[in-house]
Amino acid sequence: MHFQTTIEPFRIHSVEAIALPDENQRETALERVHYNLFGLHADEVIIDLLTDSGTGAMSSRQWAGMMLGDESYAGSRSYYRFRDVVHDLTGMPHVIPTHQGRAAERILFTETLTSGDVVPNNTHFDTTRANVEYQGAGALDIVIPEGLEPDSRHPFKGNVDVQQLEKILADDVHRVPLVMVTVTNNSGGGQPVSMANLREVREVCDRYGVPLFLDACRFAENAWFIKTREDGYLDRRPKEIAQEMFALADGCTFPAKKDGLANIGGFLAMRDARLAERCRNLLILTEGFPTYGGLAGYDLEAIAVGLEEVVDEHYLRYRIRSTAYLAEKINAAGVPTVQPPGGHAVYIEVRSLLPHIPQTQYPAQAFVVELYRIGGVRGVEIGSVMFAKPQPDGTETAAPMELVRLAIPRRTYTQSHIDYVAEVVIEAASHTDEIPGYRIVRQPPWLRHFTAEFAPIPR
Repeated sequence: MHFQTTIEPFRIHSVEAIALPDENQRETALERVHYNLFGLHADEVIIDLLTDSGTGAMSSRQWAGMMLGDESYAGSRSYYRFRDVVHDLTGMPHVIPTHQGRAAERILFTETLTSGDVVPNNTHFDTTRANVEYQGAGALDIVIPEGLEPDSRHPFKGNVDVQQLEKILADDVHRVPLVMVTVTNNSGGGQPVSMANLREVREVCDRYGVPLFLDACRFAENAWFIKTREDGYLDRRPKEIAQEMFALADGCTFPAKKDGLANIGGFLAMRDARLAERCRNLLILTEGFPTYGGLAGYDLEAIAVGLEEVVDEHYLRYRIRSTAYLAEKINAAGVPTVQPPGGHAVYIEVRSLLPHIPQTQYPAQAFVVELYRIGGVRGVEIGSVMFAKPQPDGTETAAPMELVRLAIPRRTYTQSHIDYVAEVVIEAASHTDEIPGYRIVRQPPWLRHFTAEFAPIPR
């Protein structure tokens, strides 16, 4: 029988108390951290939707697996368990563990990029873009036009614009050492990539002899969207769909803190033995021996179990539905979000919500601050703080969208928590004319959104 309510496919086995700072405490905290919510203490946050990376709850099977962790420096049996699970999922023979996804990115790009190269992607996320640009290369975003239209209900807004890709490779293929596709497309609203699009990208890459890598951060959520939105996949298991996705790629980077359902870890996997050897050599220099890669044996065990659990159909149905539930509640109150809802997060479209704040005054950052001020909810800005491009004259080219991401940790919050978040969002949206813009008073040269300091601009 079909019922309207999608229940969590688990029971709560252990609980953690939530701090409940009052309004005065929250205002004091905002001033202390210069209005950058990354600087808050976790105990100053009521509902933490800053990221879904490493913040989820691990299962009883994962905790049990951690007790089996083999902490041998070389040749740990936990590594071979981890390697076999990754190989079964991806089909890639070379599996290199790393302490998280950005380490995999750094190793891959160090070994493949030189200054002046270009990496096309549907949309690079922040650490991916930074690691590309750190090598002196260009991170080129070529998502389809619908991917930049918050109101568009295209089912696969994460798709690569294949015509743009073809032109880039035809013009100067020697500057493109690899093509990357992010699944799901985080910066564009957690939007999926279709299997048909991946096949088209694969065909273009084959024609020009360029390897294709996946940023496989949320591969399982992407597989669920393919199952439910793409013709011919409804009767396929999510794991089978994921395996088909990986079969189209030459390699992948993976942060296990997302669809690995773990609190730390990641890997770099590939088919090219010579490139894998170079990457392992760099891994030893900066991460650790190739059979632990900066991770404890118990972390490898937790990731192995997580990769098995994340493709469970019951889990994915609950996961995607719980995100859509929040989007629907705030949409019903008139709060605009990227449509259709993504997999791991709800993305509030802020430019239309705060039309009085120009992009030079960072409207998405302003709304993030307001959500915390009035309700203790911590989200993150996905806009011109994170993605504006500095120009030689000292100005910035604004980001294509101004979004506030509410990333929902896996298996962590209940429906009442999400109802509370919806109330906070709706309340903040009811007095947007009172929200000021912000200016940056201090920033680092890379990934400024993590540590930049802000000040409100008086209305």
